[in-house]
Amino acid sequence: MAQFRRRALKTVFAAMLVVPLTGFAALESLFAPGADLWGRWQTNNPASTTKVDHGAWGAFLKKYVSTDAAGVNRVAYGKVTDADKHTLHDYLSAMRKVLVDGLNRDEQMAYWINLYNALTIRLVVDFYPVKSIQDIDLSSGLLGSGPWDKKLIKISGEMISLNDIEHRILRPIWEDPRIHYAVNCASVGCPNLAKVPYAARTLDDMLRKQAKDYINSPRGVKITEDGIVLSKIYTWFKQDFGGSEAMVLDHLATHASSDTEVKIMQAVDIDGYDYDWTLNDAP
Repeated sequence: MAQFRRRALKTVFAAMLVVPLTGFAALESLFAPGADLWGRWQTNNPASTTKVDHGAWGAFLKKYVSTDAAGVNRVAYGKVTDADKHTLHDYLSAMRKVLVDGLNRDEQMAYWINLYNALTIRLVVDFYPVKSIQDIDLSSGLLGSGPWDKKLIKISGEMISLNDIEHRILRPIWEDPRIHYAVNCASVGCPNLAKVPYAARTLDDMLRKQAKDYINSPRGVKITEDGIVLSKIYTWFKQDFGGSEAMVLDHLATHASSDTEVKIMQAVDIDGYDYDWTLNDAP
């Protein structure tokens, strides 16, 4: 999912000392990763009928992902067996062999989302126990933090990181804000990790459901006496949701339940932003 990492905060530490709390979210958004197209991945084959097999990933999700009372999909990282670790490894090995350029656009999108989520889960499983994915420090440099810039897998001869998948492939090629509801950062504040793999034939329905579920949860839109508090996703990536607070609210209203929509449309202003980086671990 989309991430704003602690290293971005460190680079502007001096500025933060003089920024009012009300302006902190806006400051964060200035350092969120932009959609920077990696042109290498634009090639596709509209006539292709090839379907990528995500069955092994689906079996893993079915076995280890459950929904808690608050509606958060949690992963039983600590219970993953050695056999299933090998299964996850084998799935990622199979994804390395996929000829992505030869797929049609929907099949490609499903491929990249599933790959992103499977890589994220594998990282957490490999480094477990951790309290947050931010603690998996694989980034290089003095100010590096988290795993998102680490090159993790070779696809079609190119080494790929999580940030490459989200910000250089998915966001700039498809320009669909619902991508932020599909890629999962293994955190409570993130949109839920889907319990089934994404597939070309169900892609639009799944993206629509993911958006609806998140926006109608307090992790996405929290209704308070003072107004509405939104997920920081909507300030980090405001441009993807229209570029202004008014357009963000319009996007939210599009996917909101009737009661939530009324509250959103009545909001004079956004009261604040919040995000919980706690690992989405199952108790």
